[in-house]
Amino acid sequence: MDVTADPVDPKPFAHLHQQNAAVYRQIMGAFVQAKRRFIVHLRPEDVRDALSAATGGAPELPAISDALSSLEHWGNLHSDPDTSRMTTVEEFHRARYLYQMTIHGDAAEEALDTYDQALGRRGALQSVALVDIAAQLRILLELARAAEPDPAKAHLSLLALVDRFKDLAANAQAFMGSLARTIDLQDAEAEAFLAYKDQLIGYLERFIKDLVGTGAEIAGLVEQLEQAGVGRLLDIAAERAAQDAAPGGPPDSTSTDAEKTGEDPRQVERTNSRLLWQDRWQGFRVWFVSTPHHPSQAMQLRTQARASIPRLLQVVSALNERRSGRSDRAADFRTLALWFAEAPDEASMHRLWRSAFGLSPSRHLTVDADTLEARQEDPVSPGTAWNQAALLISPRLRKTGSYERRGKPNKVIDRSEQRRYLADLAAREAQETAEARARLATPGPIRLSDLGALDPPEFRLFLGLLGDALATKVPGERRVETTTSDGTMAIQLVELDRPGTAEVRTPHGIFRGPDHLVEITDLTDLSRTEERSA
Repeated sequence: MDVTADPVDPKPFAHLHQQNAAVYRQIMGAFVQAKRRFIVHLRPEDVRDALSAATGGAPELPAISDALSSLEHWGNLHSDPDTSRMTTVEEFHRARYLYQMTIHGDAAEEALDTYDQALGRRGALQSVALVDIAAQLRILLELARAAEPDPAKAHLSLLALVDRFKDLAANAQAFMGSLARTIDLQDAEAEAFLAYKDQLIGYLERFIKDLVGTGAEIAGLVEQLEQAGVGRLLDIAAERAAQDAAPGGPPDSTSTDAEKTGEDPRQVERTNSRLLWQDRWQGFRVWFVSTPHHPSQAMQLRTQARASIPRLLQVVSALNERRSGRSDRAADFRTLALWFAEAPDEASMHRLWRSAFGLSPSRHLTVDADTLEARQEDPVSPGTAWNQAALLISPRLRKTGSYERRGKPNKVIDRSEQRRYLADLAAREAQETAEARARLATPGPIRLSDLGALDPPEFRLFLGLLGDALATKVPGERRVETTTSDGTMAIQLVELDRPGTAEVRTPHGIFRGPDHLVEITDLTDLSRTEERSA
């Protein structure tokens, strides 16, 4: 691996001067093509497939992995551990990575004149862009279902979709990169960072919520569009783009093959535009729709955003420790060294050593008055080996192998009071849970807004039920039914045609959300369970 740059100092153009420059350029070209398809991460196998499709052949996978490591060393790429496909112990121990272009590599690929501008891009998580994308998809769905789609509306809607989506993907990638750098900083002002933390966590939580809801709607619209025939709309957009193709000049040395053969420029533009729109749509689909072997880019973005919250809280914890004046291990050793230097004599140093490091005498050895007296009469040098030092051992230990301390045995502690307290606590919690189940059980389907006020135990149980139902809901389905993991309750949730806002009042506040029809069944109540099944 011909790595010559300092990994601390990014050199995104260093690969141009290496021996395998052609391979590096092909790999970066694969990442540029993936970016056009709005794909953020690539595995080494994805790079190999892209090279095979582009050139008809590709280096072996180990050579591609070495090249990716070199590009990462120069700052063109960034890697994250890939744990999504590990099914065996061998795969767990084998290093697997997901690669994406860094801001340095992205700027180098765009051009030198835009390099500095790309480095300063901060990015954002655009919830509004998700709403706009869903709106454009609904417009395209109506056009796809029409017998004769309006070419101008179809082309403009596709262009608007690409523009909004390009901003969403680029800004999301830039924001997550800047967020990682923000979390990794070590010298931030505590007050400023804590204020920034509250805003950032709220920002991430709002985006994750919008990405879950609107992202599922977008995935459903994508599948409906493909069923309605989105390819016809892509052909219309390619045809309209080809209408503005300019005629080529007289053939010369700089002319393309199509210009030299006299091929119609509009036909060339139509073919190129069709391929471009296919790539854009395929990348758009991969960004929102998951497959069994490749999770969607939206899902990976959501995972990264969720993972950044605990990392951010760890930084806050470290800042709090720093602000509270807690000493680290190095400071503790420096203080201990000062105490040793100020000790009045060697005996005090030994006592300090035993107190600091817990090096007490072994439990099975006894140091009594006779031993101490012998030590005073015949001191043993600290440099004496342990197997040469004499120590008085109890005859009983030598004879039986155990040493019993004289005196009364330790009193057995009575733990009955604590056991009664734990039993009462468990019974009280079980009673509260049973009462909450009975309170939440509905006689039939009712609206969420009709649940009324809930006390804390009931509200906790209700949130768990609602979370289980929403987690198992499939995009596009209006009805979901699930059972809790302990098998004590079942919930059935149905979307309303015109949902209002449901409010559930608790002692700590008001819980609001879209209204649904809900039916909750207490499976521990056998009479109600039999009545429901009948």
